[in-house]
Amino acid sequence: MNSQPATATEPADPGIEPPAPACVMSFNATDPSGATGTAGDVATIAAMGAHALPVVTSIVMRDTADTFDHHPVDADVVAEQARTILEDVTVAGWKVGFLGSADGVSAVAEVLSDYTDLPLVSYMPSLAWLEEDQLQPYLDAFRELILPATEVLVGNHKTLQDFLLPEWDNERPPSARELAVAAGEHGTRYVLVTGIMLPAKPAAKSAGKGGTQGPESYIDNVLASPQGALTGEKFERFDAGFTGAGDTLSAALAALLAAGSELQAAVGEALSFLDQSLDAGFRPGMGNIVPDRFFWALPGPEDGEVEGEGGDFGGGGPAGPEGFDDGKATKGAPRRVH
Repeated sequence: MNSQPATATEPADPGIEPPAPACVMSFNATDPSGATGTAGDVATIAAMGAHALPVVTSIVMRDTADTFDHHPVDADVVAEQARTILEDVTVAGWKVGFLGSADGVSAVAEVLSDYTDLPLVSYMPSLAWLEEDQLQPYLDAFRELILPATEVLVGNHKTLQDFLLPEWDNERPPSARELAVAAGEHGTRYVLVTGIMLPAKPAAKSAGKGGTQGPESYIDNVLASPQGALTGEKFERFDAGFTGAGDTLSAALAALLAAGSELQAAVGEALSFLDQSLDAGFRPGMGNIVPDRFFWALPGPEDGEVEGEGGDFGGGGPAGPEGFDDGKATKGAPRRVH
Protein backbone atom coordinates (compact mmCIF):
# COMPACT_ATOMS: atom_id res chain seq x y z
CA MET A 1 0.00 0.00 0.00
CA ASN A 2 1.38 3.39 -0.93
CA SER A 3 0.85 6.07 1.70
CA GLN A 4 -0.61 9.39 0.63
CA PRO A 5 1.10 12.66 1.55
CA ALA A 6 -0.41 14.72 4.33
CA THR A 7 -2.78 17.47 3.18
CA ALA A 8 -2.06 21.14 3.72
CA THR A 9 -4.67 21.25 6.48
CA GLU A 10 -3.00 18.47 8.44
CA PRO A 11 0.75 19.15 8.16
CA ALA A 12 1.63 17.81 11.60
CA ASP A 13 -0.92 15.05 12.04
CA PRO A 14 1.03 12.19 13.63
CA GLY A 15 -1.44 9.70 12.19
CA ILE A 16 -0.50 10.53 8.60
CA GLU A 17 2.37 8.50 7.21
CA PRO A 18 4.87 10.26 4.94
CA PRO A 19 4.79 9.24 1.28
CA ALA A 20 7.03 6.34 0.31
CA PRO A 21 10.01 7.04 -1.94
CA ALA A 22 9.92 5.83 -5.53
CA CYS A 23 10.44 2.05 -5.60
CA VAL A 24 12.74 0.59 -8.26
CA MET A 25 12.87 -3.13 -8.95
CA SER A 26 16.36 -4.31 -9.86
CA PHE A 27 16.88 -7.63 -11.63
CA ASN A 28 20.55 -8.45 -11.22
CA ALA A 29 23.10 -10.97 -9.98
CA THR A 30 24.54 -11.05 -6.48
CA ASP A 31 28.14 -9.91 -6.14
CA PRO A 32 30.08 -10.70 -2.96
CA SER A 33 32.48 -7.82 -3.62
CA GLY A 34 29.63 -5.31 -3.27
CA ALA A 35 30.82 -3.49 -6.38
CA THR A 36 28.29 -4.63 -8.99
CA GLY A 37 25.01 -6.52 -9.16
CA THR A 38 22.25 -6.18 -6.57
CA ALA A 39 24.65 -4.83 -3.93
CA GLY A 40 25.71 -1.97 -6.19
CA ASP A 41 22.13 -1.33 -7.28
CA VAL A 42 20.78 -1.17 -3.73
CA ALA A 43 23.50 1.26 -2.65
CA THR A 44 23.05 3.48 -5.71
CA ILE A 45 19.26 3.56 -5.64
CA ALA A 46 19.32 4.36 -1.92
CA ALA A 47 21.88 7.12 -2.50
CA MET A 48 19.53 8.65 -5.09
CA GLY A 49 16.71 8.78 -2.54
CA ALA A 50 14.67 5.86 -3.89
CA HIS A 51 13.96 2.38 -2.51
CA ALA A 52 15.38 -0.74 -4.17
CA LEU A 53 13.50 -4.00 -4.63
CA PRO A 54 16.33 -6.40 -5.56
CA VAL A 55 15.51 -9.61 -7.41
CA VAL A 56 18.43 -12.07 -7.58
CA THR A 57 18.97 -13.67 -10.99
CA SER A 58 22.36 -15.34 -10.53
CA ILE A 59 25.01 -16.01 -7.90
CA VAL A 60 28.28 -14.69 -9.28
CA MET A 61 31.70 -15.84 -8.11
CA ARG A 62 33.94 -12.82 -8.36
CA ASP A 63 36.27 -10.49 -6.49
CA THR A 64 37.13 -6.85 -7.12
CA ALA A 65 39.27 -7.77 -10.14
CA ASP A 66 37.68 -10.66 -12.03
CA THR A 67 34.59 -12.80 -12.50
CA PHE A 68 35.25 -16.53 -12.32
CA ASP A 69 31.92 -18.33 -12.50
CA HIS A 70 28.22 -17.98 -11.82
CA HIS A 71 25.20 -20.09 -10.92
CA PRO A 72 21.95 -18.91 -12.52
CA VAL A 73 18.88 -18.84 -10.30
CA ASP A 74 16.04 -21.00 -11.60
CA ALA A 75 13.84 -18.91 -13.89
CA ASP A 76 10.68 -19.76 -11.94
CA VAL A 77 12.35 -18.59 -8.73
CA VAL A 78 13.35 -15.31 -10.41
CA ALA A 79 9.76 -14.72 -11.47
CA GLU A 80 8.38 -15.74 -8.06
CA GLN A 81 10.66 -13.23 -6.28
CA ALA A 82 9.33 -10.44 -8.46
CA ARG A 83 5.67 -11.44 -8.42
CA THR A 84 5.64 -11.81 -4.64
CA ILE A 85 6.74 -8.25 -3.94
CA LEU A 86 4.77 -6.78 -6.85
CA GLU A 87 1.58 -7.97 -5.15
CA ASP A 88 2.52 -5.78 -2.19
CA VAL A 89 4.50 -2.76 -3.44
CA THR A 90 3.83 -0.26 -6.22
CA VAL A 91 6.86 -0.05 -8.50
CA ALA A 92 7.79 3.17 -10.29
CA GLY A 93 10.65 1.92 -12.48
CA TRP A 94 12.90 -0.98 -13.44
CA LYS A 95 16.62 -1.68 -13.68
CA VAL A 96 17.82 -4.77 -15.55
CA GLY A 97 21.39 -5.98 -15.20
CA PHE A 98 22.80 -9.48 -15.68
CA LEU A 99 19.89 -11.94 -15.80
CA GLY A 100 21.89 -15.16 -15.48
CA SER A 101 20.63 -17.22 -18.41
CA ALA A 102 18.40 -17.13 -21.46
CA ASP A 103 15.63 -18.67 -19.34
CA GLY A 104 16.15 -15.91 -16.78
CA VAL A 105 15.82 -13.31 -19.53
CA SER A 106 12.52 -14.89 -20.59
CA ALA A 107 11.19 -14.91 -17.02
CA VAL A 108 12.06 -11.25 -16.45
CA ALA A 109 10.59 -10.22 -19.81
CA GLU A 110 7.33 -11.90 -18.87
CA VAL A 111 7.16 -9.87 -15.65
CA LEU A 112 7.99 -6.64 -17.45
CA SER A 113 5.30 -7.26 -20.07
CA ASP A 114 2.62 -6.54 -17.45
CA TYR A 115 4.02 -3.06 -16.71
CA THR A 116 4.76 -1.51 -20.08
CA ASP A 117 4.02 2.04 -18.90
CA LEU A 118 6.98 2.14 -16.46
CA PRO A 119 10.51 3.24 -17.48
CA LEU A 120 13.02 0.42 -17.93
CA VAL A 121 16.77 1.05 -17.85
CA SER A 122 18.74 -1.96 -19.11
CA TYR A 123 22.47 -2.35 -18.56
CA MET A 124 24.61 -4.58 -20.76
CA PRO A 125 27.85 -5.44 -18.94
CA SER A 126 30.82 -7.10 -20.56
CA LEU A 127 30.11 -10.84 -20.51
CA ALA A 128 33.38 -11.97 -22.06
CA TRP A 129 33.87 -14.30 -19.08
CA LEU A 130 30.83 -16.41 -20.06
CA GLU A 131 31.30 -19.63 -22.02
CA GLU A 132 30.27 -19.29 -25.67
CA ASP A 133 27.46 -21.86 -25.35
CA GLN A 134 25.95 -19.68 -22.61
CA LEU A 135 26.78 -16.28 -24.07
CA GLN A 136 25.10 -16.44 -27.47
CA PRO A 137 21.71 -17.77 -26.25
CA TYR A 138 21.76 -15.11 -23.53
CA LEU A 139 22.50 -12.25 -25.94
CA ASP A 140 19.93 -13.50 -28.44
CA ALA A 141 17.24 -13.68 -25.74
CA PHE A 142 18.16 -10.24 -24.38
CA ARG A 143 18.04 -8.76 -27.87
CA GLU A 144 14.66 -10.31 -28.62
CA LEU A 145 12.89 -9.94 -25.27
CA ILE A 146 14.43 -7.11 -23.23
CA LEU A 147 15.41 -4.53 -25.84
CA PRO A 148 11.81 -4.03 -27.10
CA ALA A 149 10.75 -2.99 -23.57
CA THR A 150 13.79 -0.82 -22.85
CA GLU A 151 13.60 2.95 -22.54
CA VAL A 152 17.37 3.43 -22.17
CA LEU A 153 20.08 0.85 -22.88
CA VAL A 154 23.29 1.63 -20.99
CA GLY A 155 26.68 0.17 -21.79
CA ASN A 156 30.32 0.73 -22.59
CA HIS A 157 30.99 1.68 -26.22
CA LYS A 158 32.94 -1.50 -27.04
CA THR A 159 30.42 -3.76 -25.26
CA LEU A 160 27.47 -2.20 -27.09
CA GLN A 161 29.31 -2.41 -30.41
CA ASP A 162 29.92 -6.13 -29.91
CA PHE A 163 26.30 -6.65 -28.82
CA LEU A 164 24.44 -4.47 -31.32
CA LEU A 165 26.79 -4.40 -34.32
CA PRO A 166 28.82 -7.63 -34.15
CA GLU A 167 29.55 -7.51 -37.89
CA TRP A 168 30.90 -3.94 -37.84
CA ASP A 169 33.96 -3.83 -40.11
CA ASN A 170 34.53 -0.10 -40.60
CA GLU A 171 37.93 1.20 -39.53
CA ARG A 172 36.29 3.85 -37.38
CA PRO A 173 34.19 2.80 -34.38
CA PRO A 174 30.41 3.26 -34.63
CA SER A 175 28.97 6.52 -33.32
CA ALA A 176 26.46 6.69 -30.48
CA ARG A 177 23.76 7.43 -33.06
CA GLU A 178 24.66 4.32 -35.08
CA LEU A 179 24.42 2.23 -31.93
CA ALA A 180 21.06 3.85 -31.20
CA VAL A 181 19.85 2.97 -34.69
CA ALA A 182 20.85 -0.66 -34.14
CA ALA A 183 19.13 -0.75 -30.75
CA GLY A 184 16.09 1.02 -32.18
CA GLU A 185 15.63 -1.78 -34.68
CA HIS A 186 14.79 -3.97 -31.67
CA GLY A 187 12.48 -1.38 -30.08
CA THR A 188 14.84 0.43 -27.69
CA ARG A 189 14.22 4.17 -27.60
CA TYR A 190 17.61 5.48 -26.42
CA VAL A 191 21.15 4.33 -25.72
CA LEU A 192 23.51 5.84 -23.17
CA VAL A 193 26.97 5.00 -24.48
CA THR A 194 29.91 5.33 -22.09
CA GLY A 195 33.66 5.16 -22.55
CA ILE A 196 33.86 6.74 -26.01
CA MET A 197 37.54 7.51 -26.42
CA LEU A 198 38.35 11.05 -27.52
CA PRO A 199 41.66 12.18 -29.07
CA ALA A 200 44.13 13.34 -26.44
CA LYS A 201 44.68 17.09 -26.26
CA PRO A 202 48.22 18.31 -26.95
CA ALA A 203 50.52 18.53 -23.95
CA ALA A 204 50.29 21.85 -22.14
CA LYS A 205 53.17 23.82 -20.72
CA SER A 206 53.55 23.52 -16.99
CA ALA A 207 52.96 26.80 -15.17
CA GLY A 208 56.26 28.44 -14.26
CA LYS A 209 58.30 25.55 -15.64
CA GLY A 210 60.09 24.87 -18.86
CA GLY A 211 58.63 21.38 -19.37
CA THR A 212 55.18 20.23 -20.36
CA GLN A 213 52.46 18.21 -18.72
CA GLY A 214 51.28 14.95 -20.21
CA PRO A 215 48.48 15.01 -22.78
CA GLU A 216 44.97 15.31 -21.38
CA SER A 217 42.80 12.29 -22.19
CA TYR A 218 39.01 12.38 -22.06
CA ILE A 219 36.18 9.94 -22.61
CA ASP A 220 32.73 10.89 -23.82
CA ASN A 221 29.41 9.60 -22.56
CA VAL A 222 26.51 10.21 -24.93
CA LEU A 223 22.75 9.76 -24.79
CA ALA A 224 21.49 9.15 -28.32
CA SER A 225 18.35 8.24 -30.19
CA PRO A 226 18.21 6.96 -33.78
CA GLN A 227 17.84 10.59 -34.82
CA GLY A 228 21.12 11.69 -33.21
CA ALA A 229 22.96 12.59 -30.00
CA LEU A 230 20.85 14.34 -27.38
CA THR A 231 23.11 15.07 -24.43
CA GLY A 232 26.22 13.82 -22.70
CA GLU A 233 29.21 14.58 -20.55
CA LYS A 234 32.95 14.35 -21.05
CA PHE A 235 35.06 12.95 -18.20
CA GLU A 236 38.77 13.21 -17.72
CA ARG A 237 40.15 9.72 -18.08
CA PHE A 238 41.16 8.11 -14.77
CA ASP A 239 44.43 6.21 -14.69
CA ALA A 240 42.86 3.38 -12.69
CA GLY A 241 40.61 0.37 -13.07
CA PHE A 242 37.06 0.50 -11.70
CA THR A 243 34.49 -2.19 -11.00
CA GLY A 244 30.82 -1.28 -10.82
CA ALA A 245 30.69 1.93 -12.86
CA GLY A 246 28.06 0.70 -15.33
CA ASP A 247 25.74 -0.67 -12.65
CA THR A 248 26.11 2.60 -10.75
CA LEU A 249 25.19 4.75 -13.75
CA SER A 250 22.25 2.61 -14.85
CA ALA A 251 20.81 2.25 -11.34
CA ALA A 252 21.11 6.00 -10.72
CA LEU A 253 19.32 6.72 -13.99
CA ALA A 254 16.57 4.19 -13.18
CA ALA A 255 16.01 5.81 -9.78
CA LEU A 256 15.81 9.30 -11.25
CA LEU A 257 13.36 8.28 -13.99
CA ALA A 258 11.24 6.41 -11.45
CA ALA A 259 11.07 9.59 -9.36
CA GLY A 260 9.72 11.48 -12.37
CA SER A 261 12.80 13.28 -13.72
CA GLU A 262 12.88 14.24 -17.40
CA LEU A 263 15.21 11.99 -19.38
CA GLN A 264 17.96 14.41 -20.42
CA ALA A 265 18.11 16.02 -16.98
CA ALA A 266 18.20 12.57 -15.39
CA VAL A 267 21.09 11.49 -17.63
CA GLY A 268 23.07 14.60 -16.71
CA GLU A 269 22.51 14.04 -13.00
CA ALA A 270 23.30 10.32 -13.21
CA LEU A 271 26.55 11.02 -15.07
CA SER A 272 27.55 13.64 -12.52
CA PHE A 273 26.76 11.21 -9.70
CA LEU A 274 28.89 8.53 -11.37
CA ASP A 275 31.79 10.91 -11.92
CA GLN A 276 31.88 11.90 -8.26
CA SER A 277 31.38 8.31 -7.09
CA LEU A 278 34.43 7.27 -9.11
CA ASP A 279 36.48 10.25 -7.97
CA ALA A 280 35.76 9.32 -4.33
CA GLY A 281 36.19 5.59 -5.03
CA PHE A 282 38.09 3.26 -2.75
CA ARG A 283 40.00 0.00 -3.12
CA PRO A 284 38.65 -2.54 -0.59
CA GLY A 285 40.88 -5.37 -1.80
CA MET A 286 43.73 -6.09 -4.17
CA GLY A 287 41.73 -5.54 -7.35
CA ASN A 288 39.93 -2.56 -8.84
CA ILE A 289 38.51 0.59 -7.28
CA VAL A 290 34.85 0.49 -6.19
CA PRO A 291 32.66 3.58 -6.66
CA ASP A 292 31.76 5.37 -3.44
CA ARG A 293 28.02 5.87 -3.88
CA PHE A 294 27.83 7.71 -0.56
CA PHE A 295 30.50 10.32 -1.27
CA TRP A 296 27.94 12.97 -0.34
CA ALA A 297 27.73 11.59 3.22
CA LEU A 298 31.20 12.87 4.03
CA PRO A 299 30.99 15.67 6.61
CA GLY A 300 31.78 19.24 5.67
CA PRO A 301 34.86 21.07 6.99
CA GLU A 302 34.94 21.52 10.76
CA ASP A 303 35.62 24.93 12.24
CA GLY A 304 39.25 25.85 11.66
CA GLU A 305 39.79 23.28 8.91
CA VAL A 306 41.10 24.29 5.55
CA GLU A 307 38.31 24.13 2.97
CA GLY A 308 38.31 20.71 1.30
CA GLU A 309 40.05 18.78 4.05
CA GLY A 310 36.88 17.12 5.26
CA GLY A 311 35.05 16.65 1.98
CA ASP A 312 33.15 19.21 -0.06
CA PHE A 313 29.61 17.98 0.21
CA GLY A 314 28.22 19.86 3.14
CA GLY A 315 27.51 17.24 5.75
CA GLY A 316 25.33 14.75 3.89
CA GLY A 317 22.36 13.82 6.03
CA PRO A 318 19.07 12.23 5.01
CA ALA A 319 18.65 14.55 2.04
CA GLY A 320 21.17 12.44 0.18
CA PRO A 321 22.80 13.68 -3.00
CA GLU A 322 20.08 16.15 -4.01
CA GLY A 323 21.98 19.24 -4.97
CA PHE A 324 25.49 17.76 -4.79
CA ASP A 325 27.85 20.09 -6.58
CA ASP A 326 30.84 19.62 -8.83
CA GLY A 327 33.37 19.47 -6.00
CA LYS A 328 35.49 16.42 -5.33
CA ALA A 329 35.20 14.40 -2.14
CA THR A 330 38.30 13.91 -0.06
CA LYS A 331 39.13 10.25 0.43
CA GLY A 332 39.63 8.83 3.88
CA ALA A 333 37.46 11.31 5.81
CA PRO A 334 35.24 9.85 8.57
CA ARG A 335 31.63 9.22 7.64
CA ARG A 336 28.59 10.78 9.21
CA VAL A 337 26.39 8.14 10.82
CA HIS A 338 22.68 8.40 10.03
